[in-house]
Amino acid sequence: MTFVTKLSLSSGDHDVLAETVRDLKTTLERKGVECKGPHATPAETVRVPQYRTLRAGDEFPAWNYTVYRRSMEIHGSDDVARDVVAREFPDSIHVEVEVDRKKPLGHRRE
Repeated sequence: MTFVTKLSLSSGDHDVLAETVRDLKTTLERKGVECKGPHATPAETVRVPQYRTLRAGDEFPAWNYTVYRRSMEIHGSDDVARDVVAREFPDSIHVEVEVDRKKPLGHRRE
């Protein structure tokens, strides 16, 4: 059975995210790992209202920020995927990891 490790990275700092993903991709290519991505999704602008008090109409201007997202898939190479997930990422990057188990074609259910 093959394991597929899916990485989802998001950050408000586009430059740090791009550099981290580029470094990650270079590391995976150097180790000869099959990797799909990075895939970019459109940037999302988040608007957060801010209030001085709990009364209506007593507010500061809304705080707006942009969130950038990238996703990658590592096929097989469980030891390399484990090392990648265990590495230290910058504090400004949020990382989500999902591991799927893929059965080979023609595999029967029991």
